Amino acid sequence: MRRIDVDYASHSVHVDVLEGELAGLLGSVRGLVPSVPFLSTVTGEWVEGAVLDGGYWFRNLRQSVLLEPVVRRLVGEGFGAFLEMSPHPVLTVPVAETVEAVGSDAVVVGSLRRGEGGLGRFYRSLGEAWVRGVGVDWAPVFAGLSPCRVELPTYAFQRSRYWLDMPRVQAGVDPAQEEFWRIVEEGDLEGLAGTLGLDGSGGLGDLLPALSAWRRGRQGRAKLDSWRYRVAWRPCRLPEGATLDGTWLLVVPEGRTDDDVTVRARRVLEEATRVVPVVVPDRADRTVVAELLDAAAKTGDAPVGVLSLLALDDAPDKRSQGVTRGVLGSMALSQALTDSAIHAGLWSLTRGAVAVDGEDEPVAGQAAAWGLLRVAALDDPERSGGLVDLPADGGIELLAMLPALLAAGDAVGAESEFALRPGQRGVSVRRMVRSPLGGSAEAPVWKPRGAVLITGGTGALGAHVARDLAHAGAEHLVLTSRRGPDAPGAAELERELTDLGCRVTIAACDVADRGALADVMRGIPEETPLTAVVHTAGAVDRARPLTKIDADEAVELMHAKVVGAENLHELLGARPLDAFVLFSSGAGVWGNGGQGPYAAANAHLDALAERRRAAGLPATSIAWGAWAGGGMVDAEVGEQLARRGVPAMEPALAVRALRESVAANETTVVVADIRWDRFVPAYCAHGHRPLIDEIPEVQALATAQDVEGAAGDTAGASTGAGGLRGELAALPAAKRKRRLAELVRTHAVAVLGSGAAEVVKPGRAFRDMGFDSLTAVELRNRLGSALGVRLSATLVFDHPTPNALADHVGAELFPEDDGDSALDPRLKEIEAAYRATSDPAGRAELADALRGLLDSWAAPTGAPAPAAVDEELVGASDQDMFDLIDKELGIS
Repeated sequence: MRRIDVDYASHSVHVDVLEGELAGLLGSVRGLVPSVPFLSTVTGEWVEGAVLDGGYWFRNLRQSVLLEPVVRRLVGEGFGAFLEMSPHPVLTVPVAETVEAVGSDAVVVGSLRRGEGGLGRFYRSLGEAWVRGVGVDWAPVFAGLSPCRVELPTYAFQRSRYWLDMPRVQAGVDPAQEEFWRIVEEGDLEGLAGTLGLDGSGGLGDLLPALSAWRRGRQGRAKLDSWRYRVAWRPCRLPEGATLDGTWLLVVPEGRTDDDVTVRARRVLEEATRVVPVVVPDRADRTVVAELLDAAAKTGDAPVGVLSLLALDDAPDKRSQGVTRGVLGSMALSQALTDSAIHAGLWSLTRGAVAVDGEDEPVAGQAAAWGLLRVAALDDPERSGGLVDLPADGGIELLAMLPALLAAGDAVGAESEFALRPGQRGVSVRRMVRSPLGGSAEAPVWKPRGAVLITGGTGALGAHVARDLAHAGAEHLVLTSRRGPDAPGAAELERELTDLGCRVTIAACDVADRGALADVMRGIPEETPLTAVVHTAGAVDRARPLTKIDADEAVELMHAKVVGAENLHELLGARPLDAFVLFSSGAGVWGNGGQGPYAAANAHLDALAERRRAAGLPATSIAWGAWAGGGMVDAEVGEQLARRGVPAMEPALAVRALRESVAANETTVVVADIRWDRFVPAYCAHGHRPLIDEIPEVQALATAQDVEGAAGDTAGASTGAGGLRGELAALPAAKRKRRLAELVRTHAVAVLGSGAAEVVKPGRAFRDMGFDSLTAVELRNRLGSALGVRLSATLVFDHPTPNALADHVGAELFPEDDGDSALDPRLKEIEAAYRATSDPAGRAELADALRGLLDSWAAPTGAPAPAAVDEELVGASDQDMFDLIDKELGIS
């Protein structure tokens, strides 16, 4: 800490005493139009006019510095380098933290440092920027000299070259064009004149800011379009000759044993294979369902599949009008299957869960079951089956296709989401596809008027929306939250919005309380009638597998979001509105592991929007990815999403996407920043996911994998799980153990993401590395796919270190191994001495002696020294010590 010799605190009320004095001192300051693009940390907006007068600089001293939101916005608009021009870097660290928090790899460097104010330090900083990809004009540095390029040396005394090669210029990228836009973005007037071959810069002073603004607009448009997706349905022809075999369990709710769907479904299945009915009482919990499943499984051969009709029960649960018994029953069944010894895929039948085209009006409770079961399949891929949807009314004859559909969908990586419709529509399968608005940089946006009601309005999401709507001219903003004016930051938000010329009402209201919500609506004055609703209420819970959530928690997690949306819909009725916006989530579209009830709630909201649109009412449901600045997800979930390729979006651009979607009359749309190269490996860890087959980046990744696989096959490489197991089987036991430990560590690093190699040690506990229930399941899935073996969902916690996990997997795959064979006979006396020493101090002395022995063994002449042996030993177990000795002696 360093004391600063001033008698007031900047950026606080203490500055107000200086306002008169500063007004006199700064009164002569006149602002100019910036020649370099200027994003203000005072207003958070781009400075377009001559506004940088004395009053601006007083506000700069008085107000809070908007450094974080400005940096987030710049990252969101595509800026990739932050250079602090100062005598000493004071902002580099917070800027870097913000860049990291939004999942960007933007460059952040300083210029000078305290005590290092010369050209040497400045050139070094330029070099730091240059090696990280920032363009630097080095010509002035070498003026009057004759520099030449030389080859970088390899490391001393080694024959391997570790320097990175220059990246190849991408095909189709014109370097001259790139240089032109770099000059424009940097506001370099002289450079622009030179590039255009002009003698002077006359007339370019007005053109340069316009070019820069146009460029930013196009980059923003491209980024927004890269975030936009929608769900589409594609016709599907079932393969001929597929037959259903084995025993299937048909799980039916007690009150629907005799209805038409149950009777027809049972009949068509019994005509194809053996069927064992399982009747589930109303509100049965997972324990009861598990007992029923076990009893049914004992009546014959082990079941190969389960078809559930539980989701068809649309009666509301007594704990919440917004949660159906069908959703909770489906959850109990999924949990019970995991609890039981039944390893069979779970298929569920629904009616009217999805809208295949504009003619369908989905049933929200049925849609919620799809959202929940989509996540259940990710949480427990061993029991992943699929979803089949009939029309909401009629269409029972379509059940004749059920056996062929179940048989076709039973293959690994096959389709898993089907909609059956009469006539030419037939069988359709679900896809997520890109949905750019395209056209000009300035797509039409919804312009708010009158009063706009924002639920969750004092939270992070609601506040982002409120600020943008206030800037856009909203007359009256009505913000609701459970605590209302007492919510943290509510008073400051109200002042900020009022300063923008907007009337603000902050009301304490639980939107799930219909009466309280009606009172808020009645309180909106006639001179500013209610014209729009934005429902942001309802936040995501921490990720947990469905097996870790009970029915009461599931109801609580869904209630506010679902019942609040239904209350808004019912209270507003057919009232003419400009916008009815629902904040949904990608969890309801592709399914986030560990977010079952949350996904169900969001799928419900998407269905509500489609239902309103089918009735001629406005509705836009946006399935968001993560937002920067909190609100959509908490820090833990945000970190998990970023690690899996869904980094947080800049709120200003996200709200822009919202207003564009409303103006475009879109009913459902996905807005998420998805980095497919990171998303696909995690999402497809247990097999192919047809949902994303039409994404161009996914297709490119698949093509690259096919090319690599073909090359590997040509070279005689073993590429599949069978090849890996064959490779392991051919190894001596000691080497096999090390190979398995290496495999576990490799996949653990992949799951945890960049930088994880430093924390993943052989003897370190997975929990200490940062593994949670969700990442543990992902690691299990990766290892299972790599080895072609079924592994327990609790594998990581049952065998808590990479070494222990490798030992367990080795024992599962190669049970014939003799545990003692991993150790050379010549070392058995050492092992016996170690085991016989129960005193920790004695064991430590022996371990130190072994380390000393290892250190004393030199590498063969002319060979590089073994790297980082000491680092390996830090996390080594007892057996690792003996394996390392074995390795160093070269005797296995």
